[in-house]
Amino acid sequence: MPASTPQHAPALSTSRKLLLLTGLYFSQGLPYGFFTQALPAWLRQQGVSLEHIGLTSLLAVPWAAKVLWSPLVDRWSGSPLGPRRGWILPLQLAAVALMAALALVEARSHLGLLMAMVLMTNLFSATQDVATDALAVDLLHARERGLGNGVQVAGYRAGMIVGGGALLMAFGALGWAGTFAAMAALLVIATLPVLALREAPRRVQPLEKPGPSLAILMGDRRAWPWFGVLLLFKAGEGAETAMLRPLLVDRGLDLAAIGWLMGTLGFAAGLLGALLGGWLADRLTHRTALAGCGLAQSLGLASWVLAAQPQVPVASLGAFVALEHLTSGMATAALFTAMMDRTDRQSAASHYTLQASLVVVGSGLAAALSGWSARHLGYAGHFGLCALLGLAGVATALRVLGSGVAHRAGEAAAEGGGDKPAATAETDLGLGG
Repeated sequence: MPASTPQHAPALSTSRKLLLLTGLYFSQGLPYGFFTQALPAWLRQQGVSLEHIGLTSLLAVPWAAKVLWSPLVDRWSGSPLGPRRGWILPLQLAAVALMAALALVEARSHLGLLMAMVLMTNLFSATQDVATDALAVDLLHARERGLGNGVQVAGYRAGMIVGGGALLMAFGALGWAGTFAAMAALLVIATLPVLALREAPRRVQPLEKPGPSLAILMGDRRAWPWFGVLLLFKAGEGAETAMLRPLLVDRGLDLAAIGWLMGTLGFAAGLLGALLGGWLADRLTHRTALAGCGLAQSLGLASWVLAAQPQVPVASLGAFVALEHLTSGMATAALFTAMMDRTDRQSAASHYTLQASLVVVGSGLAAALSGWSARHLGYAGHFGLCALLGLAGVATALRVLGSGVAHRAGEAAAEGGGDKPAATAETDLGLGG
């Protein structure tokens, strides 16, 4: 057995793996969808200022900062519950407890407590994501990674649809307490596959060396070209998404219509796109899948140059929303599959999380600058710039993935259906152990 192959990975059928991962990623998207889609509308109804509502986005900082504590998930893996399950199960139960507690909070008179609990929920969910990503690297064979990453994105988006769409629509009937009780119940159901998971204790062979630390990885110049791909590949999408809702408001749509377009239609299209992107990643070389899905994403971004024209009927905007989310989901699944192939399994939590955090940083910085760009270039010019950023990400990915022996070795292992250790196949990119 290669040194970087995890000895603690349980033997599960593909369907059981996908069910397990779907529930875990759904568990992350459910509260996040409510807090990012429904909570701002509820706060506005309570008379909270737009400035303060905008500041609530800072409560999501654990999702960007999780890379700082991701090495702990690799190092503290001796729980009797299992190396990954020992993290995931307590964090899932903690999230359930927080949802149940929020059902009992009189939020109108305790907004500070509400914000603190939202921050704690994001902290638990982000840390659960670190352990779940590592579990996915442990579980999925090379031939399953495309579908597995499609399920990852689809499960998360499904949680966003339920949390940011369905529960928002049911909020009037359920009320505050009923809505959070429903979220707690859904999280319990999503946790059931984790209860059935059995992992062997993690054993380290004498010749096995620990994976490189984050500081070493960040300082390894062989990895910098791939880091550049991660920073750039989703930047165009981040800049565009930040300006879509303001555009829809300026086109005269009310909040209910925007919620349906973006929170229901858009997320559903993104879910389908994620499954399609994962399917393509399993059937094409990962370089081809990443390039093809990236080009599709750029097309979706460019379509909003047309959608931003005032003569385009409002009724047709749903088609543009669906296209943008569909192609974005495809590109995300293909990118995550490529990231998984460049993850050292011995340090899966920290390696994968470092890559994911770079994607968040790239798209977040682009989103932060999007308002300035849209104001100076206009919506159409801004969306054109977003499409160019998308194309730049594709070109960078093709350059990086097309020049290394590592890529060809990885593809050979994937085509053979073997359970290749990513560290062995991708060491030319500087991410191997």
